[in-house]
Amino acid sequence: MKKLQSRIESAFIADSIEWGKEELESLFNEFKRELNLGKVRSAEKNGSQWIVNDWVKKGILIGFRLGRMEDMSLSDHFLYYDKHTYPLKSFSVSDKIRMVPGGSSIRDGCFVANNVTCMPPMYINVGAYVDSGTMIDSHALVGSCAQIGKRVHLSAAAQIGGVLEPVGAMPVIIEDDVLIGGNCGIYEGTIVKKGAVIGAGTILTGSTPVYDIINEKILRRSKETPLIIPENAVVIPGTRPVSKGIGKEWGLAIYCPVIIKYKDEKTDNAIQLEEVLR
Repeated sequence: MKKLQSRIESAFIADSIEWGKEELESLFNEFKRELNLGKVRSAEKNGSQWIVNDWVKKGILIGFRLGRMEDMSLSDHFLYYDKHTYPLKSFSVSDKIRMVPGGSSIRDGCFVANNVTCMPPMYINVGAYVDSGTMIDSHALVGSCAQIGKRVHLSAAAQIGGVLEPVGAMPVIIEDDVLIGGNCGIYEGTIVKKGAVIGAGTILTGSTPVYDIINEKILRRSKETPLIIPENAVVIPGTRPVSKGIGKEWGLAIYCPVIIKYKDEKTDNAIQLEEVLR
C-alpha cells in the first residue's frame, strides 16, 4: 500500500501530461478498486486516535480531474450526468447489501460492508466507509469520506457531512453501535464515539460547544482535536439563554446540544427494538 500511496501523491502534484493519460487512468482505477474493497480509507483508527489519510483524498480528487462528463441516464425518465470516473457502485446479491427499491444511490469509490441496509431514498458518496450491520434510513446522507462503524443506525433524514478539501481535514467519524436520530446533522470532522445516542434534531459542528451536564464541563473543538462526543453519551437539542443586550431583554435563547445522560440498560433496551427491522 505504501507504493500506491507514493504514486498517488506523486500524481497529485504532477501535471497529467507528465504521467500520460493512460498511465494516470490505470493508477486511478487501481486506487478506486482498493477504495471499493475498503483496503484504503480516508481516515483510520490508530490505537485510540483517528488519523487522516490525506493521500486517499488526493486519489479521489485525481478521479475528478480525470473525469469527463458522461450521460449515465437509466432511461428518458431517469436522467443522470456525472464524471465518468464516478458512476454508480456495482454490487450483487452476493454482497449481502440490502438495497430496498425507491431511488437510493451509492457512488463508486466507497466501501459498503455486508449486511448494510439501505432504505429509500438514501445516498452514499465517494470515499465513504460503511461497516457491517449498519442501517441507513430514508433521506439519510453519508457524505464523502465519512467513516461509519458497525451496527450504526442513521435515522430518517440524518445528514453525515462530507469533506474532500482541504485534504488534511478530518472527516466525520461515527464509531460502532451509535444511534443517530432523525433529522440530525453531524458535520466538520466531529467524532461520535462508540455507543453514543444522538437524539432527533441534534446538530453537531466543529464550532458547536456541547454541554455535558453530567460531568459539568463543556466540550469543544481545539486546534489539535475535533469535537468529540464521548462513548455512551446521550445528546439532545437544548437551549441556553442570551445573557446580555437586546437578546436578554427579548428573552431569546440560543440552540445548544446537551449531554443529558450516559447510556444505561434502559436506554440499551429501547435501542434494541430496532434490530427486528434488519
